[in-house]
Amino acid sequence: MPETQTLSVLDLLPKELAQEAETTRKMLSRIPDDKYDWQPHPKSMTIRQLATHIAELPSWITMGLNTDELDFAAQPYAPKEINNTAELMQHLEESIASGAEALNKASEEDLLPNWTLRNGDEVYAVYTKYEVIRHALSQLIHHRAQLGVYLRLLNIPIPGSYGPSADEMEF
Repeated sequence: MPETQTLSVLDLLPKELAQEAETTRKMLSRIPDDKYDWQPHPKSMTIRQLATHIAELPSWITMGLNTDELDFAAQPYAPKEINNTAELMQHLEESIASGAEALNKASEEDLLPNWTLRNGDEVYAVYTKYEVIRHALSQLIHHRAQLGVYLRLLNIPIPGSYGPSADEMEF
């Protein structure tokens, strides 16, 4: 009987980050520089807001591993100002590198402590540090799909995520 290989969570997370990073690069690179202020509805984020958030999400891995909480009352959210796709892609690459380096340095024990998301006394969520990482990756996927709808509404071809998109298929 063949031996089975035992993989740790920290063997798997860097691979998952790399796979999602590749898909995210394809999606973000499609944003035209003249559409950063576009939004599909007044209650929706602009492309700038959404894309900037997508680009920063891999760095939440670093934040989750290296801090015990994010308190918006103490640290108001201030996203990096992005004005074009070249800046966006640079921000994404920095964020991916940060997240990958944090995973490289982490131990399994580092994944266990709790981490809190709050606004002063109002606690939004308490996660283990592993759950913060999973949440960041889930948010990356979720918001990337949201961006796909934005691009579709602008008639911009959508790249495939986990296989070819309708724009890449020949019918």
